Amino acid sequence: MRMGKIKISLREFETRIQKLKEKMEERKIDALFVYGDEYRKENLRYVSNYWPIFERGGLLVGKNTDPIVLCAPEGEEVAKEMSVWKDIRLLPDFLCVTVPDEIEYPLAHYSSFRKLAQELRDKGELKTLGIVGRDAMPVDLFRSIEEAFQSETVDCNDFLFELRREKSGDEVACLKEAARIADIGFKAMMQADLIGMTELEAAGIAEAAARKAGAEHIIFQILGSGERTHRIVGRPTDKVIEDGDMIMCALAVQYEGYVATCEMPFAVGNYSQETKRVIDVLVKALKAGIPYLKAGVPMKEFVKAVKNVYEEEGLSKYDVYPPLHGIGCAEAESPYPDEKTEAVFKEGMTVNTDISLFGLPGGSNRIEEGFVITKDGAVSLSPFVDACCREWR
Repeated sequence: MRMGKIKISLREFETRIQKLKEKMEERKIDALFVYGDEYRKENLRYVSNYWPIFERGGLLVGKNTDPIVLCAPEGEEVAKEMSVWKDIRLLPDFLCVTVPDEIEYPLAHYSSFRKLAQELRDKGELKTLGIVGRDAMPVDLFRSIEEAFQSETVDCNDFLFELRREKSGDEVACLKEAARIADIGFKAMMQADLIGMTELEAAGIAEAAARKAGAEHIIFQILGSGERTHRIVGRPTDKVIEDGDMIMCALAVQYEGYVATCEMPFAVGNYSQETKRVIDVLVKALKAGIPYLKAGVPMKEFVKAVKNVYEEEGLSKYDVYPPLHGIGCAEAESPYPDEKTEAVFKEGMTVNTDISLFGLPGGSNRIEEGFVITKDGAVSLSPFVDACCREWR
């Protein structure tokens, strides 16, 4: 990382491509295509640092070639600005994703999948083409690739799932920065006088503070008050926040491609004992699970510890999904363990709690706090959420 800027180094990107080539060699893959767009950006960002807007993008690399970043005309300058790889080509297949019309770009100098395939063949075999992101790309685009490359296509999503699961020091630093920014945004909203504001106004406080603190992007903000906390992933509305309302807010912040989410349940004004109990149990469940966030411990043990608290409190029927998932270039990524997951936590993994209860009379909520897994236990990425839970009475 360069002094003064927390980011992923060029050397790390080079290492990622080398690891991909090693996996290609193991699986006898001659070339690899990694797809990405504005929403499903995680894999393309991971291998190139490029993040499309409006359009689609990709990275193509052969066993014997350097990476080529693929984009559309409006994104060309963005790709030049962001991508760590300098070989950038334009493809008409990647034009604006929301428009069915053929858009004319008279100054664009296009390549094509067919030309790219021939370029790879000139440097070696091209019998098999691995694809990362087939599940995210349009069927028509996939068919165009198949027709142009005339190679056997192989789903290689697992390549990136495996590489992205354990984080480097630079990645952890980016996640820490994302969490720091998310904490600032959430704290600004939580400490405001919210009674009488709309949910949209409350959300604006959090987003403005996070942007000012350095957020590259707000991936999402879930926010509901009172009865609206029962929406598991509800967006903020013009509902007015009232005295006694439970507030459920999740602020997901992106920094240098890495996403951290801050969420701490709270209520405003004179709230009920039923509302307090919801928060009591969620904090208790988090504290019960944290000791199991440790390298070498089966992931299922964390899940069981959380669910045991719900069972003891007679609240299991309000538990609607697993309480933990991975974080990184996506807000939720592998692993996503349940009570049967035998895999163990490994040093360098980064995870996010998603400890939740939905449908209770006192309101619904969850705690989202990021952690880095070490051999000695879990290190919180979110000092604010950590402090809130320790101080909750």
